[in-house]
Amino acid sequence: MKLKLEQLESRLQALIEVRLVSALPGFQVEDLVVQKLAAAMKTNLVEDVEGKKLVPNVFTLIVSPNSVERWQHPKLLEAMINSLKIVGEEAGLKFSATPTISIVQNSQQQESLVDVVASHQLEATSDTRGMTPPIEASKKETMESLPQNAFLIVDGVKVFPLLETVINIGRRLDNQLVIDDPRVSRNHAQLRAIKGRYVIFDLNSTGGTFVNGQRTSQSVLYPGDVISLSGVPLVFGQDNPPPRPDLAETGPFNEVSGERPTAFLNRKTGKLDDQEKKQE
Repeated sequence: MKLKLEQLESRLQALIEVRLVSALPGFQVEDLVVQKLAAAMKTNLVEDVEGKKLVPNVFTLIVSPNSVERWQHPKLLEAMINSLKIVGEEAGLKFSATPTISIVQNSQQQESLVDVVASHQLEATSDTRGMTPPIEASKKETMESLPQNAFLIVDGVKVFPLLETVINIGRRLDNQLVIDDPRVSRNHAQLRAIKGRYVIFDLNSTGGTFVNGQRTSQSVLYPGDVISLSGVPLVFGQDNPPPRPDLAETGPFNEVSGERPTAFLNRKTGKLDDQEKKQE
């Protein structure tokens, strides 16, 4: 009997519990986390060319620093991934690739809370993540290759849509994405749209740019990649992030007038403001 979408949560909870009994006795995954995983699956369904429903296959769990070690346990991740696969199959859904779960820490996250972000890896990626793409590209080629529906989750709390072919990140106020954190260099990193993908470049920053824990000078980004700018976490995603009615301010930002919309992350308030408003 085909599993109904409204049964995803209860079935996912049961599968995870069964697998953890033998793998990690006494370990429990909170009901709210399972609820968010199930919701992320249901709210991010898309159809392929054959009309079959595709489930997001890149899941990112945003946790507090004190909870990172707990959630990164290999047996826990394996149990959760296998349960996601089984639930998807039972519901007649399709994964475009094997689901993955990444853990990113947010210093402002409450220890008891876990947020879930899901996205689709749009195609199989056999190319090397650390590849060195050509930086030079004609303006026309670059414009035509702008990745669609791409975004960054900044410090685990704000969504910054990527709407330009070149996006500078750093403490300077003339960056498109300004991060007011002393660990971040004035001109820290740059995103470029090259051949349909975003590539991140480190701009000789002091603290370095890391992708999935590996320091890099430049790297092609894929949905679910966790970027760290001297310890400030960013999560790269594609397609629309799941709705967050519990966080009224955590929606895509309205586009600021002018050619270079700017978002400003204030570390003291935890809010991300557009630069025009900040200058008023």
